[in-house]
Amino acid sequence: MIKHSFFALISRMKNISRWSLMRNNSIENIQEHSHMVAVIAHALAIIKRDVYGESIDPGLAASIALYHDSSEIFTGDMPTPIKYYDPEIMEAYKKVENVASEKLLKALPIEFRESYATYLKPNKDDYIYMLVKAADTMGAYIKCIEEQKSGNPEFLHAKEQSLKKLESLKMPEVDYFIKHFIPAFELSLDELDFSMD
Repeated sequence: MIKHSFFALISRMKNISRWSLMRNNSIENIQEHSHMVAVIAHALAIIKRDVYGESIDPGLAASIALYHDSSEIFTGDMPTPIKYYDPEIMEAYKKVENVASEKLLKALPIEFRESYATYLKPNKDDYIYMLVKAADTMGAYIKCIEEQKSGNPEFLHAKEQSLKKLESLKMPEVDYFIKHFIPAFELSLDELDFSMD
């Protein structure tokens, strides 16, 4: 009987730490990050659909987000200043990510591969992919808020850069999320509103 390693590999996402060049008060792995990005992508798609009346699939957004960093099982999390240092490095890293995604697809039974390719190798021209990328940046922005709130000034510049990037997207659902949901991340547990109305 053939044994397929896809889910055992996905389980290893918890072993890959993010923000490796920075001092962290709370270590974040790519599995935790991917969960939060999926939650945010799902919310952004619901805002896009229910507030702005656009047709979009929140479930697909969440699914793509769950797997958006899965190639890092093989590549590790390359620090942003290196990954985006110049176009040649960026292009080479994209090729490595593509090879890693192909390896993951081949770890599935053949009859699953087409379905999972939708999540592991999404169409980068689709709006839903841009929404997931926005959710990825939002996840980084929230991480920066949490680190700063815990007394770590290391993330101040990254926080400012993430917010600028989010604002430059000119995506109404992103602006809505920032206005309505981000302020709560600045609060302590006792300050959060648990009212039922």
